[in-house]
Amino acid sequence: MNNAMIGMFVGLLLALAAVAGGLAGFLLALTLGAAGLVLGLNRDGTIDLGALLRSRGRG
Repeated sequence: MNNAMIGMFVGLLLALAAVAGGLAGFLLALTLGAAGLVLGLNRDGTIDLGALLRSRGRG
């Protein structure tokens, strides 16, 4: 799947969450989607959450 197909699929899922759950369901879907995106990017190696968490202990 290319990025356009994935984006369309995510948009459709968010639209379903908005219809089924109203504003609260939509915001929950956005929050969980953002958390999934961050974890996925961490697994792909695009971002390093370990370095981000280690840098808080310094200074």
